Amino acid sequence: MDLKILEIASNTENNKVLNNHTHKSKNKNPLCGDEMEISLIVKNDKVVDIGYQCKSCVFCQASVSLLSRNIKNKRVKEIKEFISICEKAFEDTKIIIEKKWSDFKEIFNQKNKSRKECLLLPLRTVLKALND
Repeated sequence: MDLKILEIASNTENNKVLNNHTHKSKNKNPLCGDEMEISLIVKNDKVVDIGYQCKSCVFCQASVSLLSRNIKNKRVKEIKEFISICEKAFEDTKIIIEKKWSDFKEIFNQKNKSRKECLLLPLRTVLKALND
């Protein structure tokens, strides 16, 4: 296993419960059983805080760790656009990830294609929360 994945996953600063959330969602990966719950505080169309809990593999944990650190203080629209781009990250076409999201290049690559569903679960859970 890639040590970078373990290093990213070990950052759990946002692994918390937000009792005063404005948006919340639960999601499950039907392929492997990973479970993700994300709560958000959105003010003035910006995510100001995020909390997550998960029962998942290290790939999912790395993805949610990165996501939780990178979506704070970002507009809902730009988060949704980023998630849309990530859905294509494992296809054979080359995608362009903006510099502000460049940390995701470490894990969203062809090398981790077999873990696509695990890596995308946190993003899909955030999207579901923002769309509810």
